[in-house]
Amino acid sequence: MIPQSQKRYTHYFLIAFGEGFRYNEIADKLKKKKTLDEREKYMSILKNGTLWKDTNGDPIHAHGGYIIFHEGYYYWYGEDRREDFYVSCYRSENLVDWEFRRHVLTTRSATEGYRVRTNIQLRNVDGGKVNLERPKVLYNKKIKKFVMWVHFENGKDYLDAAVGIATCDSPDGDFVYHGHFNPYGYMSRDCTLFQDDDGTAYFISASRDNADLHVYRLTDDYMNVDTLVHRLWQGEYREAPAVVKIKEKYYMLSSFCTGWAPNQGKYAVADSMEGRWSTLTEIGDETTYRSQPAFILQKDGRVLYYGDRWDGEDYFNSSYVIYPLTEKDGKLTMEYADEIEI
Repeated sequence: MIPQSQKRYTHYFLIAFGEGFRYNEIADKLKKKKTLDEREKYMSILKNGTLWKDTNGDPIHAHGGYIIFHEGYYYWYGEDRREDFYVSCYRSENLVDWEFRRHVLTTRSATEGYRVRTNIQLRNVDGGKVNLERPKVLYNKKIKKFVMWVHFENGKDYLDAAVGIATCDSPDGDFVYHGHFNPYGYMSRDCTLFQDDDGTAYFISASRDNADLHVYRLTDDYMNVDTLVHRLWQGEYREAPAVVKIKEKYYMLSSFCTGWAPNQGKYAVADSMEGRWSTLTEIGDETTYRSQPAFILQKDGRVLYYGDRWDGEDYFNSSYVIYPLTEKDGKLTMEYADEIEI
């Protein structure tokens, strides 16, 4: 029998064939380490801007995504534009070793209407794929389901500008698609979800051809918008929103609209999601260190910005970055890092 500690040590080497880690350097350092904990520290370093791989050695397809924590595991959802896939899900205990779970939403996913009148469409009129972008998932305690909100387009143009809804009884099961709609008739493009401490959830999305950001409070089952609480930064063209709560204040990051090219990130702060938001303040450098916001995750007192580093010429060469965020006196700063230890 192989001791459990050796199995763990062997496991880390087996997954160490992706270029997202400094393996040669790490291997030399591992030889000098006396304990497994010290070895694991070096195996938890992610290199930003590289193609991260799952535990099978395959590239992770989770762009524009979102991570939730549920019953001891982190679940990472994101776009998967290959074949007939739309959204993939990965699972991890440590935010480094990601196990592929399944394609949770595809062209063949089950569909089911519900109380909201929607257009249930997983293929366009020509039989091709639609676009489902920036999937975000929250667990709803009332209905005991995982609820996904996602930006919907018809796969031919970007004129639908709608939101799609899907649900599942488990975090990594086959989601059921319930269709797409325009909240209160408004356009809805780049989007995110935010769940407050009391369970109230908000949906934030770019509207009016990206000229404004809308903030909606959701119904208590997260299956519909309840009210439009904000239309923010009129005419400032923000997209890719991401929200985090730090020390009783709320911070929203977003990017400008420059297609696949990175641009200057900005953030705003408020005392509550439905309170008054500040004007926008720059964060990072003029390209947000070559990234666009995906989501923000808090872990062990750290605030981690997850972003996409898009490759406009080869989408499948797009990569991921994680940058630490620091709050002081109501101001947010982003620290550049070539690599990060999780």
